[in-house]
Amino acid sequence: MRQRPINDSLCDKSILNTKMVILNSGEPQLKRQEILDYFHKSFDLDEAIYQVLKYDETFFLRADPLRHPLIFYYGHTSVFYINKLIIAKIIDKRINPRFESIFAVGVDEMSWDDLNEQNYDWPTVDEVQQYRNQVRNLVDELIKTMPLDMPINWDSPWWAIMMGIEHSRIHIETSSVLIRQLPLDQLRQYPLWQKCQDSGQAPQNELIDVEADQISLGKDFDAPLYGWDNEYGQENLSVDAFKASKYLVSNQEFLEFIEDGGYDNQKLWTEEGWQWRQYAQVQYPRFWRKNNDNSWLLRTFINEIPMAWNWPVDVNYLEAKAFCNWKTLKTGKPIRLPAEEEHQLLRQKYVQKDQPYWKKAPGNINLEHYASSCPVDKFAFGDFYDIIGNVWQWTETPINGLHGFKIHPIYDDFSTPTFDSRHNIIKGGSWISTGNESISDSRYAFRRHFYQHAGLRYVQSDKNIEIRTDHYESNPIIAQNCEFHYGPQYFNVDNYPKTIANIAIEAMGNTPKHKALDIGCSAGRCSFELANAFDHVTGLDFSARSIKPAVDFQKNGYLQYILTDEGQLISYHQKQLEDFDFDNLVDKVEFFQADPSNLKSLYTGYDLILTSNLTEMYDPQKFLETIHTRIKPGGLFVLASSYSWNEDFTEKTKFLGGFRKDGEPYTAWQAITDILKPYFGLIGEPQDIQLVKRDTSRKFQHEIAQVAIFKLK
Repeated sequence: MRQRPINDSLCDKSILNTKMVILNSGEPQLKRQEILDYFHKSFDLDEAIYQVLKYDETFFLRADPLRHPLIFYYGHTSVFYINKLIIAKIIDKRINPRFESIFAVGVDEMSWDDLNEQNYDWPTVDEVQQYRNQVRNLVDELIKTMPLDMPINWDSPWWAIMMGIEHSRIHIETSSVLIRQLPLDQLRQYPLWQKCQDSGQAPQNELIDVEADQISLGKDFDAPLYGWDNEYGQENLSVDAFKASKYLVSNQEFLEFIEDGGYDNQKLWTEEGWQWRQYAQVQYPRFWRKNNDNSWLLRTFINEIPMAWNWPVDVNYLEAKAFCNWKTLKTGKPIRLPAEEEHQLLRQKYVQKDQPYWKKAPGNINLEHYASSCPVDKFAFGDFYDIIGNVWQWTETPINGLHGFKIHPIYDDFSTPTFDSRHNIIKGGSWISTGNESISDSRYAFRRHFYQHAGLRYVQSDKNIEIRTDHYESNPIIAQNCEFHYGPQYFNVDNYPKTIANIAIEAMGNTPKHKALDIGCSAGRCSFELANAFDHVTGLDFSARSIKPAVDFQKNGYLQYILTDEGQLISYHQKQLEDFDFDNLVDKVEFFQADPSNLKSLYTGYDLILTSNLTEMYDPQKFLETIHTRIKPGGLFVLASSYSWNEDFTEKTKFLGGFRKDGEPYTAWQAITDILKPYFGLIGEPQDIQLVKRDTSRKFQHEIAQVAIFKLK
């Protein structure tokens, strides 16, 4: 194996203690330099985390079977800049289309993430490093030359730059969790990452009273610090009095749960928790090790040490919940994890300053103290310890949007895919939480079986937290798409996705129907209909939030959504797979998130490709110019569109038609045929198909789509 050279230039400790940029004040030229400095330190820190990987081959190991190898994340954080800058229309040329496709999606074990390693031909580490250097140079030049007006808010072009920086800081932490799961012989020491040397016996935990109070969750859109979409909006809440544990649960306190048979007592676990426990066959937390002499060891970031009993335990939500249930059984008191608002109340009462306004972090956070956890009684906040820092703290609260929640147009799937009642909020940050992760308003959530340098503080309260598990899609646009695909017929107009699928199937005639590709599949109706005739159908959509209903329908067997009837009046709708005779087709259909204008090479060899979202592509000409490479000889390309171009999706200069060319009207249909005629022959004449979309019970959209069938020469 090739041992990687060490980059000593990344050992500068100034990249550790870095503060966020205040975006709503300051002189533009000074702010430009501040952002440039923050960008390069973030980029350096992102690279420094990988300096602990000993060999090139280490990048290609799967630390977790449900996550990509680390080579993906090494490329992903730089690719993210390019993909978002293109969507934001700040740049119009790619650096490496292949990289910007394979490193684009697949980080949270979503059902549309493609984790099949056979679908990837990963580049070498050196190739990825060269690409990262190119991205760094491009973003550096943008920061130095882009016009800058203050303040910077999420309508500013600079938001895409800040988004890329803060996104990389998230992955510094998530990659450290994966590295922590790699074999030690694949890692090496690096002077930047110094663990805490202080360990011993844990203090006795106790419950402390917290008085009832009012709190506010969320922030305004003119807030001074960068935020992700789920942080905006506002909810004013009354929080009842409760008791909270003085310390985070230590390894020593958690040992009592283990020794009392906690991992073997099904009654202590939720149904989901016990299923995970049975699947994983665990008897103790993931980062604990049992020595040959039955003593305990603790796996830290890149070391294994004798158990630090007074450090906080690292567990997933399911283990934390089982521990609380065990605590309830032992004490006779109602013990549970805190709700989001209860944690926020503690932070409001005991944390006086937010990053970047502190001189020195008041807790083990922002990499200002250690590259590991530390004793739970080291950082005091009034009567409590570790209100922030050390490890994240699981809450009982599944994440959802706050009142006034809006999706940022260049990152429409940061939060909404997690609004599924399966992702619980973590609060407080860990030792390696930097940037946005370390501020009071941050709202991050992970699947309940994930590990994320997270532990727990428990509370005693008679108030039960209602966990919503029966999720209805409430986003108006997504819900309307669900109704468009699976709702009833309106005004005697046939269901559009079904009609398009039937036209495509009929055009295939008696030719082999092995593989079909549905591009812009949205809620999935057309993909399912195609599966009635094809052996295998792949549905792709640019947006994860658009494709989520299709995934849920396939996985759960039902789909639930909320429609607006009139004003504040709404109605709830549920559709079953068997209602459409799709229940026997689920194994023939798969759904993935993908960029139609920059598809991965694996999407080839189709007998049929169908698309009905040409006007939602940022580069429709590139899509049309390359689509012939995806189809088998003699295969069909079916295109349906009403040519309703929208600058929210497609820059005006990239509209296909709808303008004068050489002084004469030039339509989208003319542009399409000009692009496709070197590769395809037109079968018959295009036909017009009506479609109706419901907005409310009394408002509908009526369009006429043109459907054309092309055969590859």
